[in-house]
Amino acid sequence: MTAVTETRPATRSPKAFAAVAAIVVLFLAASSAPSPLYVVYQRQWGFSSSVLTLVFAIYVVGLLGSLLVVGALSDHVGRRPVLASAILLEALSLGVFLVAGDVTVLCVARFLQGVATGAATTTLGATLVDLNPPHRPGRAGAVNGIAPATGLALGALGCGALVEYAPAPTHLVYAVLLAGMVIAGIVILAMPEPAQRRPGALASLRPRVGVPSHLRTEVLTVVPVLIATWALGGLYLSLGPSVAAELFGLRNHLVGGLVVTLLCGSAALSAFVLRKQPATRLLGPSAATLAAGTLVTLGGMLAGSAVLGGVGTAVAGAGFGAAMLACFGTFGRIAAPHERGKLFAVAYVIAYLAFSVPAVAAGFASAAAGLTGTAEVYGLGVAVLAGVALLARRRVPSPVG
Repeated sequence: MTAVTETRPATRSPKAFAAVAAIVVLFLAASSAPSPLYVVYQRQWGFSSSVLTLVFAIYVVGLLGSLLVVGALSDHVGRRPVLASAILLEALSLGVFLVAGDVTVLCVARFLQGVATGAATTTLGATLVDLNPPHRPGRAGAVNGIAPATGLALGALGCGALVEYAPAPTHLVYAVLLAGMVIAGIVILAMPEPAQRRPGALASLRPRVGVPSHLRTEVLTVVPVLIATWALGGLYLSLGPSVAAELFGLRNHLVGGLVVTLLCGSAALSAFVLRKQPATRLLGPSAATLAAGTLVTLGGMLAGSAVLGGVGTAVAGAGFGAAMLACFGTFGRIAAPHERGKLFAVAYVIAYLAFSVPAVAAGFASAAAGLTGTAEVYGLGVAVLAGVALLARRRVPSPVG
């Protein structure tokens, strides 16, 4: 394994590290905030489930395109310019959400948000590794595992609460997030650049995905778990609130947000508890826990038991968090500074393909075959995939170091 070159110690401010971690949470909260609002938009504007799936797909198109084009840009021009641009674009998308009055404008907002999120997530992940305290070498991997799940949970919960109990449900949440983005922009502009600039910025914009040959073995050990984890996340963020309403009769908007929060909150708690464990020890147990929790949730759906479904979701969330910790801990450990942006871009391309493609297919399938059957088949597929990941992990020798 190539040794990871040290970045300049002067840039490793604990305050900067904490601020970047908070910005990760903010971006992921913004990305999940629209989920509890979709049912409100449907009721106000009268569009079908297929149109809702289109809105979801447009977000992912923008996000994946951004990852492919600018995923490695921060390795060349520095982290701050890319982050500042992503924050500005995210703020613009939130402004469009605020004025959205139909599906077309909603699609524009989600596309812009996807582009901004794609540019931000890979760069924020690399920045955390750049700023990682020398005396706590595993902290960046832990935060990269904990912060996204925390953001998804807070975004869904906060938006669900505002939609149910606050005025202007389709506006207030975006105003709050916009204020957060303004603060984030100020923080990034005040932060010293943590990465060394390198030539080749224009060449890095060519859409391509690749892993350096000396990293491929270790990356391949985590890919099956990464796919299973994000496929489960796609199920909950796309169909979770609808499943709660239709299958369990839970139509409160806060409860709809709690469905996502239970999964992602359990994931964040799990990642925090396990943060000191070596990443290689977590891959197998995380896949097993993910599969078991998903199967218990399916049992709850078949039995019509919201309690059993909630228990299964919490167990699956624990596997989700352990898997995130294992995957991003591995990526942070093996990548040299000039490889970090590119490697995190690859990781998020894989993750969001797993997150989006099955969820989009499920959205169209639910319109034709019904929500119940679609959710059950999707959940069973995730459980099988997690089982495959567990078997694959057992066949691959653990890396040394």
